[in-house]
Amino acid sequence: MINLILLFPLVACLILFIFKRKFLNNLLICSYAIIHFLVSLAICFDYNFLPMIKPCRFFAVDSTNKIFLMIMSVVFLAVAIYNVGYLKIEKSLTRKLRHYTYMVLFFVFSMTGTILSSNLGLTWVFIEGTTLASAYLIYFHKTKHSIEAAWKYVFICSIGIALAFVGIILLTVATGDVNTLFYKDLFANAQSFNHFWLKLSFVFILFGIGTKMGLAPVHFWLPDAHAEAPSPISALLSATLLNSAFLMILNVFKIMVIAGCDSYARIMLLTMGFISLFVTAVFVYHINNYKRMLAYSSIENMGILAIGTALGGVGALAAIIHMIGHSLIKASFFLTSGNILEKYGTKKIKPVKGLLKTDRKTGWLWVASFLGIAAFPPSVLFISEFLIVKTMIVNHHNVLCALFLLLLTIVLYGLGKAVIKMAFASCKDEDCQNVNKDKFSWTMYAPQIVMLVLAFVIGVYMPVSWAVPLLDAIRGL
Repeated sequence: MINLILLFPLVACLILFIFKRKFLNNLLICSYAIIHFLVSLAICFDYNFLPMIKPCRFFAVDSTNKIFLMIMSVVFLAVAIYNVGYLKIEKSLTRKLRHYTYMVLFFVFSMTGTILSSNLGLTWVFIEGTTLASAYLIYFHKTKHSIEAAWKYVFICSIGIALAFVGIILLTVATGDVNTLFYKDLFANAQSFNHFWLKLSFVFILFGIGTKMGLAPVHFWLPDAHAEAPSPISALLSATLLNSAFLMILNVFKIMVIAGCDSYARIMLLTMGFISLFVTAVFVYHINNYKRMLAYSSIENMGILAIGTALGGVGALAAIIHMIGHSLIKASFFLTSGNILEKYGTKKIKPVKGLLKTDRKTGWLWVASFLGIAAFPPSVLFISEFLIVKTMIVNHHNVLCALFLLLLTIVLYGLGKAVIKMAFASCKDEDCQNVNKDKFSWTMYAPQIVMLVLAFVIGVYMPVSWAVPLLDAIRGL
């Protein structure tokens, strides 16, 4: 089944290259999304619906990456459905849309490989693949700002990937006679690793892959890239790419914990986590572009993941839960921002008024997405943030807890001020006349509704069959 979701996009690209039919764009993306979802579902429930063949040792499923794979499949399926309506109103040339399809397939393929790789070196290769694929998608509209964002993304992430490569080399030095980069072998032999080289390698890997995850202070590409990319791509960047990078950091962090260097690693994660919250609190208050606002919100939430992981135990469990909730809600937020952009023709916050009057469904989706990302009950993010605060109090990190709550409050105010104005501010008749009156397809509403409902339902009730993999994923942290 792993072979199927890794080989299908390559075959699909070949089919599109040979036949070059416009209808194949949506067909192939939706087909891959459905196959990806069904395979991920089967993997999570340990059901194999394909004939058994000899597995490749470079790809494997464990208690941790199956969670990341399932979330990615859900978000990708939602984006694929939204994409059907989005491409109908996209007035780009057929050739340009074909290139868009190539890159979407290759982008998801690269992220899938990153998640399923059982070898640290191979994970690095797939992470680099995500950069190459998503760079074109950021540049898709070919404007002055989009090409600037794409070059900034390639430049910063390439430096980050290079730093991560140095970190992997230093890790091989730390392993001594253990000449392997397979996670299973690294976990088994971590206690014998050289602590000096291991700590040094963690610095390079954290800062290197932290660029892809969007952790401050190496986050500079993220606001521009999210703001300029098409809305379906912004959703994938925020809800799946950042998670893929987080998984790689999480696996290296496990090595640090087993080796007994966890105190050092926890301090670094806490530092970058709080810097991410601080950067968001500073910039989101005066932001004037709603897509950039959502991008800074992603930086904040990646900081929360780093903080929860650093706390360990219940905090690490909260980080995984937070990752699930953020992926669902932020994808919904970005897709809804695509509707707003089509209605108003601008990414600026100030001209967008009376959203509930001009498009009621989009308006309520915008408000509901804000309530979810702001952790209002029953949002699942309320549970995760509550558990992180509880862990800080139990461990007597009172100063950190107060700082955490203060920064979250500032971010909440900044987001809320913009969202409420856009949704509820009165729209004068002369202003509303410039709004696009065309009705959108149901595919541009349904994915957000499903993801938000899922995020709010999980905040109230989580089945035991879901909770057990979460506990297995954070075991030992």
